Formats: sequence, C-alpha cells, structure tokens
Amino acid sequence: MNNNHTQPSKHSELVLNALKQAASNEIEKKRRLGQYVVLWENDAIVYKGEDAPRQEKS
Repeated sequence: MNNNHTQPSKHSELVLNALKQAASNEIEKKRRLGQYVVLWENDAIVYKGEDAPRQEKS
C-alpha cells in the first residue's frame, strides 16, 4: 500500500467530497424508504437497517 502523506490536490478534494455527499444522500434515501444498506466497517461487510439480513459471526 502506498503511504504517501502529501496533501491531495484541490480537484481530488472536490471529487472526494462529491462522492461522500452522494453516498450520504443514498444512505439517507434508503433509510427513509425503510431499506437496509450494506457498508464496509472494521474490515467486514455490515448490513444495517430494520430489514437487514441476519449476519453470522465468523
């Protein structure tokens, strides 16, 4: 993995912020519709929401 610690360009920051906002909007939309979401947390796939499938612990 590349551990380059230079500052991202302004363009990269704009793109990243746009992607974060788009993802946030979709997660909120699914929440309002009562649908579950699939996320990546702590190096694992996580299903969140009232209708989410049950997850088995491995």
